[in-house]
Amino acid sequence: MADDWRNGGFGLYVHWPFCAAKCPYCDFNSHVSKNIDQKQWLAAYLDDLTRAAAETPDRVLNTIFFGGGTPSLMDPDTVAAVIDAARSHWRPANDMEITLEANPGSVEAGRFAAYRDGGVNRVSMGIQALNDEDLRRLGRIHTVAEARAAFDTARSCFDRVSFDLIYARQHQTPEAWRAELTEALSMAIDHLSLYQLTIEDGTAFGDRYAIGKLRGLPEDDSAADMYLATQDICEAHGLGAYEVSNHARAGAESRHNLIYWRYGDYVGIGPGAHGRLTLDGRKYATETHRAPGDWLRAVSTGGGESDRVELSRQDQANEYLMMGLRILEGLDVDRFERLSGSPLLPDRLSHLAELGMVELDQGRLRATRQGRAVLNAVIRELLAD
Repeated sequence: MADDWRNGGFGLYVHWPFCAAKCPYCDFNSHVSKNIDQKQWLAAYLDDLTRAAAETPDRVLNTIFFGGGTPSLMDPDTVAAVIDAARSHWRPANDMEITLEANPGSVEAGRFAAYRDGGVNRVSMGIQALNDEDLRRLGRIHTVAEARAAFDTARSCFDRVSFDLIYARQHQTPEAWRAELTEALSMAIDHLSLYQLTIEDGTAFGDRYAIGKLRGLPEDDSAADMYLATQDICEAHGLGAYEVSNHARAGAESRHNLIYWRYGDYVGIGPGAHGRLTLDGRKYATETHRAPGDWLRAVSTGGGESDRVELSRQDQANEYLMMGLRILEGLDVDRFERLSGSPLLPDRLSHLAELGMVELDQGRLRATRQGRAVLNAVIRELLAD
């Protein structure tokens, strides 16, 4: 089991916790701060990278992902220095994917060119809507025109550009979503992340929803229609769903996210970053301090982690199943059994197959299109005691 992580690969996730404004739907670890000491942050990242690399020597690094927050607020020199350090600590894959998340309100041509020159080769843009009124409702600080301009700038600098959209928004109809998605697909796009709006506790939207002031959310049937329309429209444009919420042309899939879904190993640094690390044959879930100040102080005294928990073989098998069923390729049943020490229950597999929710073919278990629409229920059935 010591080498199981190799089935998924090895990546680095770097969390930049700052945003220009906090979106009301967002439950990510993001903070608004007027004064950011980029040199202090770079020094902390480099220190924590050194610590992580000492535990994981002689590995091939497949991907780096700068997430947030809004990493396009990082100085390009900071990004470049982190990339250089990672390349020096691990052996970079020949085709290493290096992604940076960006918001349209925080980009300009010179900055994108500097990220490219520093080593970034893929950008993921948080556009979220192609409708100015809905952008305002979502608390976004850019317009559709600014989003399109930022996308064009990114395309001029990078071969690989993805962007995110949110659907099932307030007062949105299935017809309006179909038109908006078709408009998005008319842009020179090879990867789209399409998420249904979810109302999370602890967010501004969550607070409004709790007191009945978040009006116009689509009914469940309407949201389901939008999900199904998403699959049809993207497939018709050659961007099939390789994961529940992610669509790409062949070869344009997010390699970093595939490390998660294929249950590989990844180092997580920065405030609130998570990781999965196999060390001396044991797999651990890692987590770092969430508050930026706490993380900086922790790094200065030895490391940014706040928690490290060893995962049992059954925990690993369950996580592998939850991740693997999200992707079109599914999961390797033999690998699940090696992790778990026991097979999936055949009566539950048969029941779900009869319902058209899963299919088993050549040793791989996949959720069907129908099953992916209710994936949480499928997973609960497979993992129930």
